Amino acid sequence: MIEMRDELFEGYQCLRLENQQLSIWITKDVGPRIIGLSLDGGDNLMVVLPDAKIPVKSGEDYSLRGGHRLWYGPERPETTYITDDQPVEIRSDQNGVKIFQPIDGATGIQKILHVSLDMDRAEVEIEHELLNIGSNPFQLAPWAVTMMRPGGEAILPLQLEQDDPHGLWPNRQLAFWPYTDIRSEHLALANRAVIVKAKMTSGALKIGTPNRIGWIAYRFQKTLFVKRSVYHPDQEYLDRQSSSQIYCNPDLIELETLGPVVTLAPGESTLHQEIWQVFSEGNWPGEIRQLFGFFQS
Repeated sequence: MIEMRDELFEGYQCLRLENQQLSIWITKDVGPRIIGLSLDGGDNLMVVLPDAKIPVKSGEDYSLRGGHRLWYGPERPETTYITDDQPVEIRSDQNGVKIFQPIDGATGIQKILHVSLDMDRAEVEIEHELLNIGSNPFQLAPWAVTMMRPGGEAILPLQLEQDDPHGLWPNRQLAFWPYTDIRSEHLALANRAVIVKAKMTSGALKIGTPNRIGWIAYRFQKTLFVKRSVYHPDQEYLDRQSSSQIYCNPDLIELETLGPVVTLAPGESTLHQEIWQVFSEGNWPGEIRQLFGFFQS
């Protein structure tokens, strides 16, 4: 059974959705944002940063806040760092809600989240929608960013399967951002995965890959958070085809997925779906448990 109720959480007026295993908190006074995620009544797995801001030279600074947000790429301050400081409209839906951000007057793009909590399992489906209400076509790529508390380890899987029958073509690709030191002690690279250790004391790093495997995960203490999204190999992605990305600095670690690049005509929208799963210790999916265990051996 899904329960919904209003609640003050982390200083925000929120709508709380919960079943017997999982609770999520959706902000009402700003957003669209999911600011909290808790398994079995435990601590918030998401980081909350009430004072963190991204400076914007030509406009209002962007409030980072924490939690889960919807952006769109390519990353440009004038279109990416548009504030989400206004109240949102929330409509109840089957097993969840739809959250509508006010239309941005500069771009004509409206952000909409459809959040559905599974009746019984610790699983959430999030459909990210970008709708062009403007009068001109707009090219973008949906970009879903989940900010987690530091102190754990994130894993980005890599495919081992061949892309051709003879094994002559490349089958793995990594993208590094300019501020990333690939010699960092917080990066561990193996044939089947990359680990990002969220225990930095300075600097930042970011890594991405075309993720045919379709999941990225974060281990925090005894809890595992998994994000699943579909990769479309026949379509164009930003950031050197990096459909999955991990960003880390001392304050947070972000698990990010992107949808393909699209050009939205006026009135058109694009959808990008994620499935979130949260597991307690001992219940992790075998493939993910095996990969983490490989890095510990």
